[in-house]
Amino acid sequence: MTSNSTFIIVIRFILLILVQVLVFNNLNFFGYINPMVYILFLYWYPINDQRFFFILLSFLLGLMVDWFSDTMAIHAAATVTIAYLRPTIMRFCFGANLEFQNFRIANATQAQQIVFLVLLIIIHHLVFFTLEIFSFGNTLLILKKVLFTSMATILLSLLLKTLFSVKKQ
Repeated sequence: MTSNSTFIIVIRFILLILVQVLVFNNLNFFGYINPMVYILFLYWYPINDQRFFFILLSFLLGLMVDWFSDTMAIHAAATVTIAYLRPTIMRFCFGANLEFQNFRIANATQAQQIVFLVLLIIIHHLVFFTLEIFSFGNTLLILKKVLFTSMATILLSLLLKTLFSVKKQ
């Protein structure tokens, strides 16, 4: 990993925590929809970096959001889960292209990128709201929160992804 990419990773890490905590944690659409755009860090993180370091960074990301949100490590558990499952999700979304040495998410088709982002968000929200509510008697409430919060997070994440992703030449 070059020093330039390390700098970009650190800046994204800090900015996504700040944006999540200062802006999106204070938004509450319809009383229960709270977008979680910090998941974009897991989307943008380089593919070929060390997996242990990535899972550790994901834990710290979730823990920082938990610390500012007072949510008792629920964000940390959800981010570690999708960080652990990320290689499997990537193989599902990108297939054989992932095996190439110079593969980057930016080089994949737009549909593959969106499916990858949507799967990360839905799995994160499913884990998050299951742990938050922690009752199988409230399965419909969990699914409702997952559905509507995922839709808001996907829309805002796609907007941020479009605004801040590096353009292909």
